[in-house]
Amino acid sequence: MKKLEFGLMTFADAAPETAPGKGNNAHRRIQDLLEEIKLADQLGIDVFGIGEHHRPDYAVSSPTTVLGAAAAITKNIKLTSAVTVLSSEDPVRVYQQFATVDAISGGRAEIMAGRGSFIESFPLFGFDLNDYDAIFEEKMDLLLKINKPEKVSWSGNLRAPIHDLGVYPRALNGEIPVWLAAGGNPASAVRAAKLQLPLMLAIIGGMPRQFTPFINLYKKSWLENGHNPEFLQVGINNHMFIGEDGEKAADDFFPYYAQMMDRVGRSRGWQPMTREQFEYMRSPEGSLMVGSVEQITEKIVYEYGLFGFTRFFAQASVGFVPHELTMKSIELFGKEVIPAVKKRLGIE
Repeated sequence: MKKLEFGLMTFADAAPETAPGKGNNAHRRIQDLLEEIKLADQLGIDVFGIGEHHRPDYAVSSPTTVLGAAAAITKNIKLTSAVTVLSSEDPVRVYQQFATVDAISGGRAEIMAGRGSFIESFPLFGFDLNDYDAIFEEKMDLLLKINKPEKVSWSGNLRAPIHDLGVYPRALNGEIPVWLAAGGNPASAVRAAKLQLPLMLAIIGGMPRQFTPFINLYKKSWLENGHNPEFLQVGINNHMFIGEDGEKAADDFFPYYAQMMDRVGRSRGWQPMTREQFEYMRSPEGSLMVGSVEQITEKIVYEYGLFGFTRFFAQASVGFVPHELTMKSIELFGKEVIPAVKKRLGIE
């Protein structure tokens, strides 16, 4: 059996600043975030990811800055974006920034690239939404080329060409691992397989079994492109909150989760989150991993049976959940859930 990794990720939700020009809420959230990452490292969790957003309700617009700070206070945990919005970034700078994190951390940096769940970065950085698909494909192509040889020659339609130029610093171990993040679009599964990239699927609603055709398409496309099945990697990402008592955990988490989903959903036409919908999603075969250690263990084992993933990624600080509750959830994940899942699956 391939090594099974367990990770945590966050978008670093933070209440919008109440005083214009101040960054008090962001300051507090990022200090708390660094404590979360340090705890995850101490617990032996494999990887921690930080999202990129350009909105008032998230504290991190520059994941590599926070990952660099985390690299200096951790020893073993892998550090990744979750995700880097590659369409509105320059691949040269993306590589340079992550190679710098790699140097600080001693080779623990990863890149998770995606198109992002919001579009604020397009007008902010002067990109045309009409180029949404084409620009991502071009920039992914350039990023992957930079990640291999020291000198790069590349040309495309939406960025200036590069002629035999070096990109520095270089990754400590030759290349930085690059994952492709997706939300269920079949084209993303085919793209990841064609490019021989690990695939991370976010399941934030509904029933996980609905996504089995997506993962099966990725695996089928991987083989059809002639890639070695031994190198295939699949990641699954769910919202998670763990408490000593399952029902109390649900009661504690629901107000914050509903607030977050309603906040995001207002711009997307979603109906307000009800407790009934919440309970449906956290049912044994639902996507929401909220409850006791035993309940979360069962759900992870269930999803492993569906997907055969090689990395389970829990979005473990969702909404404006108080820091102490998030820390307790992370502690239970590291100390109790991960060992229980490994025991159930018969792995180290």
